Amino acid sequence: MPVSLLTPIASDLRLSEGQAGQAISISGLFAVITSLSVAGFTRNIDRKVVLSFFSLLLIVSGLIVTFAPNHAALIGGRALLGIAIGGFWSMSTALVMRLLPESAVPKGLAMLNAGNAIAATISAPLGSFLGAYIGWRGAFFFVVPLALIALLWQWMSMPWLPPRRRTAKGNVFRLLRRRQIALGMTAILLLFMGQFALFTYLRPFLEAVSGYSVFALSLVFLLMGLAGVAGTWCISRLLSTRLYSFMIVIPLVMAAIALLLIAMSSLKLPVAALLIAWGFFGTAAPVGWGTWLSRVLHDDAEAGGGLQVAVIQFAITIGAAAGGLLFDWAGWWSSFAFAAFLLLGSALAGWAAWTEWEHSR
Repeated sequence: MPVSLLTPIASDLRLSEGQAGQAISISGLFAVITSLSVAGFTRNIDRKVVLSFFSLLLIVSGLIVTFAPNHAALIGGRALLGIAIGGFWSMSTALVMRLLPESAVPKGLAMLNAGNAIAATISAPLGSFLGAYIGWRGAFFFVVPLALIALLWQWMSMPWLPPRRRTAKGNVFRLLRRRQIALGMTAILLLFMGQFALFTYLRPFLEAVSGYSVFALSLVFLLMGLAGVAGTWCISRLLSTRLYSFMIVIPLVMAAIALLLIAMSSLKLPVAALLIAWGFFGTAAPVGWGTWLSRVLHDDAEAGGGLQVAVIQFAITIGAAAGGLLFDWAGWWSSFAFAAFLLLGSALAGWAAWTEWEHSR
């Protein structure tokens, strides 16, 4: 949702759009720290209690951001959000693996990411729409009761999940000694860096460069989200046989879209079509990498999930921050070109991971 509200946040708090994007991305830094440490700090706590605590932090974060009087308060609220994000997503794959039989794990991960895609479908256009009528603060406060409902629903419906004693020792970085894991995590890092170097700055691009109104950009965000739901559903059905193909093709397509956006920036309909395609492929990417994790780290999924989320959130933080610096320094096109370069690197790393997988079989 912050992506669709970037311009009014910057205006109200007297920040540049690049600074506002970097403030928003601070949640990624705290998500990294949390995802790397949460397994150790919560090793003796029931997973239901841990996840409920992270949901409670989401509520507190929403309240702080809603009433943030300045840049520092905004950062504080976003930091709490980062803790909630890092904790929840680092455990998500391992919990799906505990709740479902092995054959149903890809479907479960697809459903999890479909929920994420549906949230994106609603939040971006609704955020920009509400921001136009009740302000960005009102739009953020709208999240609070939804988070409270989610917390209550989670507590009532989720079974108790006592922690499992693990034989694996050491921190999560030990996993990077395995070449397959190192290559896969590199591909994930470059994918999400490239995605958020571009995606974070879509609203100022659509308003200032493509000439979209608030209503029009809200519609584009909605269509991107719907395309993401469709992409998640379509691609999840093919992952059992074509996992690595999608890990290579998706960033290649997204790189091409980034370059085409630069070339067609003033053409409203082609820009909209390209962004819908971006939503289709970009939202589906985490399903593929979640399935990959469940296959290559089925024996240590919680540690692997923590490492993967740390990589993703670090990538989001660095990608959004670097994109913001380029956006302010050289213009919007430099952020998009940087994104294309990173996405090409992700495809190359995905190809190397596929080659390593074939050699190890």
